[in-house]
Amino acid sequence: MDNNFFEALADLGTENSVDAAVVIEKVKTAMQKAAQRMYPDCKECIRVDIDPEKKIFDVVLLQEIVDDEPYNDSEVNIDVARTIDPNAYVGGTLERKLDISKFGRASAQSAKQSIKGDLRDINRDRILEKFEPKVKDIITATITQVEPGRGAATLMYDKTELYLLRQEQIPGEVLKEGMTIKVYVTDIANRSKKPIIKLSRVHRDLVKRLFELEVPEIYDGTVVVKSISREAGSRSKIAVQSLDPNVDAIGACIGPKRSRISAIVKELNGEKIDIIPYSEDPAEFISRALAPAKVLRVYVTEEEHDSYENDNSPRISAIAVVPHDQLSLAIGNKGQNAKLAAKLTGCKIDIKSDQEQFEIPAPLPKQETFSDAIDEEEELFAAEETAVEETAAEEAAPAEDAAADAE
Repeated sequence: MDNNFFEALADLGTENSVDAAVVIEKVKTAMQKAAQRMYPDCKECIRVDIDPEKKIFDVVLLQEIVDDEPYNDSEVNIDVARTIDPNAYVGGTLERKLDISKFGRASAQSAKQSIKGDLRDINRDRILEKFEPKVKDIITATITQVEPGRGAATLMYDKTELYLLRQEQIPGEVLKEGMTIKVYVTDIANRSKKPIIKLSRVHRDLVKRLFELEVPEIYDGTVVVKSISREAGSRSKIAVQSLDPNVDAIGACIGPKRSRISAIVKELNGEKIDIIPYSEDPAEFISRALAPAKVLRVYVTEEEHDSYENDNSPRISAIAVVPHDQLSLAIGNKGQNAKLAAKLTGCKIDIKSDQEQFEIPAPLPKQETFSDAIDEEEELFAAEETAVEETAAEEAAPAEDAAADAE
């Protein structure tokens, strides 16, 4: 067999990221089917031998040796058999090598398509098995190529080639071959055919996963990430809360000598990160979210329409008052700080200077808790029960009086 066949066999496995042994089995199966189409009476009498080390590739027809006229291609007359193997005998088996070149164009094409289809399915299943657990998580990959024009980067992760599109790269970041980077797996597209692993370096949850990697307290749930807002390449805000009074959420995120936060900033190409202590009080949370600006006071109310979401629940709206000299700091360059604070808190924030005249909105009504609602319902039920008892007593009184008079 020509060495080109075995080179093509090896290339086929490499291109599809499939082990050579698996490729060989698929080729055997395809060639067996092709031979069976030529010899339909010999479906159980076809053997395919492939040995890359010995450069063997044979398709063998196994025929039973008979002393009379053969019934079909599964049999061969003893005289014919001895022209091929002088040691042949009646009742034995003749192994006749078939000429693959005579299989015909249709059979060869069918075998080729069958092999490609099988390898495609194996590769698809392998990719899905590998990456489905990684969706909504980060992986560490090595850059193997960066396209000069489009800027898309080719990455290698666990022997699988992936692509990071230009729009999913951090603005201003220069990627080079050989660099190792962390990317966030957002989704898997085209699952039924050739899966496409969608990667991102701009997704806000990349920041969350990096904090989980660097901050043990977040990983084990002692410190909780409540929300994140991000403008990739520029600034992120992350709101955290400690569930343990003995653990400082901000200190845990920064780490000894700023080691933890520095590692995250480095991975994000110098992106600034504001760590905000979360608060259940909307006014306090908004005030903290507008850092580094100092907020004098916050007026909170409700909007009766969906400002940011597609549901009908009321949205919190607020006016944040800051010193006049910090107005631009609170708003930020091109409104960045205000936008990030709004996304972090989920509120519509209007920033005012303390020298401005504006109408102070009505205060937000006290939020009713679940326990308050239960207490109120129990009080209402008790009041109704008392009223029923009083009514019954009033109705019973005339009857009792009449009975007394009769006596």
